[in-house]
Amino acid sequence: MKNIVVLVSGGGTNLQRIIDCIKSGEILNAEIAMVVADRECFGLERSKKQNIPTKLIQRGKMFSMELKKILPENTDLIVLAGFLSILNKEFCESFSGKIINIHPALLPKFGGKGMWGNHVHEAVLAAEEKESGATVHYVTSGIDEGEIILQKSFEIADDETLETLAEKIHSIEYEIFPEAINKILGIPREKKEN
Repeated sequence: MKNIVVLVSGGGTNLQRIIDCIKSGEILNAEIAMVVADRECFGLERSKKQNIPTKLIQRGKMFSMELKKILPENTDLIVLAGFLSILNKEFCESFSGKIINIHPALLPKFGGKGMWGNHVHEAVLAAEEKESGATVHYVTSGIDEGEIILQKSFEIADDETLETLAEKIHSIEYEIFPEAINKILGIPREKKEN
Protein backbone atom coordinates (compact mmCIF):
# COMPACT_ATOMS: atom_id res chain seq x y z
CA MET A 1 0.00 0.00 0.00
CA LYS A 2 1.43 3.36 -1.05
CA ASN A 3 1.11 6.32 1.34
CA ILE A 4 0.07 9.73 0.04
CA VAL A 5 0.23 13.00 1.95
CA VAL A 6 -2.00 15.75 0.53
CA LEU A 7 -1.33 19.47 1.09
CA VAL A 8 -4.30 21.85 0.85
CA SER A 9 -5.11 25.55 1.28
CA GLY A 10 -8.74 25.80 0.19
CA GLY A 11 -11.96 23.94 -0.45
CA GLY A 12 -10.26 20.63 -1.15
CA THR A 13 -12.21 19.61 -4.26
CA ASN A 14 -9.14 17.90 -5.77
CA LEU A 15 -8.50 16.27 -2.38
CA GLN A 16 -12.08 14.95 -2.47
CA ARG A 17 -11.49 13.62 -5.96
CA ILE A 18 -8.43 11.69 -4.74
CA ILE A 19 -10.40 10.33 -1.75
CA ASP A 20 -13.22 9.22 -4.09
CA CYS A 21 -10.78 7.61 -6.56
CA ILE A 22 -9.11 5.61 -3.79
CA LYS A 23 -12.53 4.43 -2.56
CA SER A 24 -13.69 3.48 -6.08
CA GLY A 25 -10.44 1.75 -6.98
CA GLU A 26 -9.55 4.24 -9.71
CA ILE A 27 -6.39 4.86 -7.69
CA LEU A 28 -5.17 1.41 -6.65
CA ASN A 29 -3.08 0.25 -3.69
CA ALA A 30 -2.83 3.69 -2.13
CA GLU A 31 -4.19 5.54 0.87
CA ILE A 32 -4.03 9.09 2.17
CA ALA A 33 -1.85 8.90 5.27
CA MET A 34 -2.30 12.58 6.20
CA VAL A 35 -3.74 15.88 5.01
CA VAL A 36 -1.81 19.04 5.89
CA ALA A 37 -3.14 22.59 5.49
CA ASP A 38 -1.34 25.92 5.73
CA ARG A 39 -4.50 27.74 6.87
CA GLU A 40 -7.96 26.92 8.21
CA CYS A 41 -9.88 25.63 5.21
CA PHE A 42 -12.67 23.29 4.13
CA GLY A 43 -10.07 20.81 2.87
CA LEU A 44 -9.33 19.97 6.52
CA GLU A 45 -13.04 19.36 7.18
CA ARG A 46 -13.25 16.99 4.20
CA SER A 47 -10.37 14.90 5.53
CA LYS A 48 -11.72 14.85 9.10
CA LYS A 49 -15.05 13.52 7.77
CA GLN A 50 -13.11 10.61 6.24
CA ASN A 51 -11.12 10.03 9.47
CA ILE A 52 -7.88 10.94 7.72
CA PRO A 53 -5.26 12.37 10.11
CA THR A 54 -4.98 16.14 9.63
CA LYS A 55 -2.49 18.79 10.62
CA LEU A 56 -2.55 22.57 10.40
CA ILE A 57 0.82 24.27 10.06
CA GLN A 58 0.77 28.06 9.87
CA ARG A 59 2.14 29.34 6.58
CA GLY A 60 5.41 31.21 6.70
CA LYS A 61 9.16 30.62 6.66
CA MET A 62 9.00 27.64 9.04
CA PHE A 63 6.31 25.74 7.12
CA SER A 64 8.62 23.40 5.17
CA MET A 65 10.70 22.58 8.26
CA GLU A 66 7.58 21.84 10.33
CA LEU A 67 6.13 19.73 7.52
CA LYS A 68 9.31 17.66 7.28
CA LYS A 69 9.08 16.92 11.03
CA ILE A 70 5.54 15.50 10.86
CA LEU A 71 5.61 13.62 7.55
CA PRO A 72 5.13 9.88 8.03
CA GLU A 73 8.43 8.05 7.40
CA ASN A 74 6.84 5.84 4.78
CA THR A 75 5.48 8.69 2.62
CA ASP A 76 5.60 7.63 -1.03
CA LEU A 77 4.08 10.76 -2.57
CA ILE A 78 3.26 14.33 -1.55
CA VAL A 79 0.39 15.80 -3.54
CA LEU A 80 -0.27 19.55 -3.68
CA ALA A 81 -4.02 19.92 -4.22
CA GLY A 82 -4.90 23.61 -4.30
CA PHE A 83 -1.95 24.34 -2.01
CA LEU A 84 -0.79 27.96 -2.10
CA SER A 85 2.37 28.09 0.04
CA ILE A 86 5.80 27.69 -1.56
CA LEU A 87 7.90 24.78 -0.28
CA ASN A 88 11.52 25.73 0.32
CA LYS A 89 14.43 24.52 -1.79
CA GLU A 90 15.77 22.12 0.87
CA PHE A 91 12.38 20.42 1.24
CA CYS A 92 11.92 20.12 -2.53
CA GLU A 93 15.39 18.60 -2.91
CA SER A 94 14.87 16.17 0.01
CA PHE A 95 11.71 14.82 -1.64
CA SER A 96 12.76 15.22 -5.26
CA GLY A 97 10.56 13.12 -7.56
CA LYS A 98 8.05 12.57 -4.74
CA ILE A 99 6.11 15.88 -4.83
CA ILE A 100 3.53 16.70 -7.50
CA ASN A 101 1.21 19.61 -8.18
CA ILE A 102 -1.65 20.30 -10.56
CA HIS A 103 -1.68 23.61 -12.43
CA PRO A 104 -4.70 25.09 -14.25
CA ALA A 105 -2.88 25.89 -17.49
CA LEU A 106 -0.62 24.34 -20.10
CA LEU A 107 2.80 24.76 -18.53
CA PRO A 108 5.34 26.17 -19.20
CA LYS A 109 2.89 28.93 -20.21
CA PHE A 110 1.09 30.84 -17.45
CA GLY A 111 3.08 29.44 -14.54
CA GLY A 112 5.17 31.04 -11.82
CA LYS A 113 4.64 33.42 -8.95
CA GLY A 114 1.08 34.73 -8.62
CA MET A 115 -0.25 32.32 -11.23
CA TRP A 116 -2.99 30.38 -9.46
CA GLY A 117 -6.77 30.07 -9.71
CA ASN A 118 -8.57 32.82 -11.59
CA HIS A 119 -5.31 34.76 -12.06
CA VAL A 120 -4.27 32.05 -14.52
CA HIS A 121 -7.61 31.99 -16.37
CA GLU A 122 -7.67 35.80 -16.65
CA ALA A 123 -4.14 35.78 -18.10
CA VAL A 124 -5.04 33.04 -20.60
CA LEU A 125 -8.13 34.95 -21.81
CA ALA A 126 -6.26 38.28 -21.94
CA ALA A 127 -3.56 36.67 -24.11
CA GLU A 128 -6.30 35.41 -26.48
CA GLU A 129 -4.91 31.88 -26.33
CA LYS A 130 -6.45 29.30 -28.66
CA GLU A 131 -6.25 26.50 -26.09
CA SER A 132 -5.87 25.87 -22.39
CA GLY A 133 -5.92 22.89 -20.08
CA ALA A 134 -4.26 21.48 -16.98
CA THR A 135 -0.84 20.10 -16.13
CA VAL A 136 0.36 17.70 -13.45
CA HIS A 137 4.06 18.29 -12.79
CA TYR A 138 6.81 17.50 -10.33
CA VAL A 139 7.48 20.19 -7.73
CA THR A 140 10.95 21.73 -7.62
CA SER A 141 12.27 24.85 -5.95
CA GLY A 142 11.36 26.81 -9.11
CA ILE A 143 7.64 27.68 -9.11
CA ASP A 144 5.82 25.56 -11.73
CA GLU A 145 9.16 24.63 -13.33
CA GLY A 146 9.23 20.87 -12.60
CA GLU A 147 9.04 18.16 -15.23
CA ILE A 148 5.57 17.64 -16.73
CA ILE A 149 3.98 14.29 -15.88
CA LEU A 150 0.65 14.65 -17.66
CA GLN A 151 -1.10 17.40 -19.58
CA LYS A 152 -4.44 17.67 -21.32
CA SER A 153 -5.75 20.53 -23.44
CA PHE A 154 -8.92 21.76 -25.11
CA GLU A 155 -9.79 24.52 -27.57
CA ILE A 156 -10.97 27.79 -26.06
CA ALA A 157 -14.39 28.78 -27.40
CA ASP A 158 -14.91 32.20 -28.97
CA ASP A 159 -17.42 33.08 -26.25
CA GLU A 160 -15.35 31.61 -23.39
CA THR A 161 -15.77 33.34 -20.04
CA LEU A 162 -13.73 33.14 -16.87
CA GLU A 163 -16.41 30.87 -15.36
CA THR A 164 -16.70 28.46 -18.32
CA LEU A 165 -12.91 28.24 -18.67
CA ALA A 166 -12.48 27.48 -14.95
CA GLU A 167 -15.21 24.83 -15.13
CA LYS A 168 -13.63 23.06 -18.12
CA ILE A 169 -10.19 23.10 -16.52
CA HIS A 170 -11.55 21.72 -13.25
CA SER A 171 -13.09 18.74 -15.06
CA ILE A 172 -9.73 18.08 -16.79
CA GLU A 173 -7.98 18.24 -13.40
CA TYR A 174 -10.42 15.62 -12.09
CA GLU A 175 -9.53 13.42 -15.04
CA ILE A 176 -5.73 13.67 -15.10
CA PHE A 177 -4.89 13.94 -11.38
CA PRO A 178 -5.74 10.31 -10.48
CA GLU A 179 -4.13 9.11 -13.72
CA ALA A 180 -0.90 10.94 -12.86
CA ILE A 181 -0.90 9.57 -9.30
CA ASN A 182 -1.24 6.01 -10.61
CA LYS A 183 1.52 6.65 -13.14
CA ILE A 184 3.97 7.96 -10.52
CA LEU A 185 3.20 5.23 -8.01
CA GLY A 186 3.77 2.65 -10.74
CA ILE A 187 0.17 1.47 -10.73
CA PRO A 188 -0.91 0.15 -14.15
CA ARG A 189 -4.07 1.61 -15.67
CA GLU A 190 -6.99 -0.76 -15.47
CA LYS A 191 -8.86 -1.38 -18.70
CA LYS A 192 -12.41 -0.30 -18.04
CA GLU A 193 -15.01 -2.51 -19.64
CA ASN A 194 -18.00 -0.78 -21.20
